[in-house]
Amino acid sequence: MTAYEPFIAEATQDRVAVYPGTFDPITMGHLDIIQRALHLFDRVIVAVAKNPAKTPTFSLEERLAMIRACFPGGDPRVEVASVEGLLVDYAYRRGAKALIRGMRAISDFEFEFQMALMNRRLEREVETVFLMTAFRWIYISSSIIKDAARHGGDVSGLVPDHVCERLREKFMKAPAAEPEPRP
Repeated sequence: MTAYEPFIAEATQDRVAVYPGTFDPITMGHLDIIQRALHLFDRVIVAVAKNPAKTPTFSLEERLAMIRACFPGGDPRVEVASVEGLLVDYAYRRGAKALIRGMRAISDFEFEFQMALMNRRLEREVETVFLMTAFRWIYISSSIIKDAARHGGDVSGLVPDHVCERLREKFMKAPAAEPEPRP
């Protein structure tokens, strides 16, 4: 066996990455990261996290369905799955060599850097790859999108059309707050 054989064997395997998040809801920024990750990897697993520390607006099933609807006909390079527990364990079990993390601004870096170092300590076979969000999506987040939609703002073009419709449905059902009486 030559020194190059492990690299040759590894190069013939699918390069798989996991892109984790709560995706509550998925945005055009998320889709941009997925498409760009597909230029680097053969397959991307979009791992929708069950995070007990967060109270999502959409159920896990709703989030999975909204993401799958972004890939009509089911792109074989994109898998959508739910994940709980340690992300690096999930990635390792799935044969992924990388975790994809989107970064919008320098303010994201400190937290993401700490997570990458901890994940590296827990599982040395899984790397973290940071992709900068495209400039046109740099200011959006799921939280900002939900806040704008909750207050009647137009979020079309910032999320896929079917997600925009789900946001309208979700927040139209919510009872409107009664205005405070004026003195």
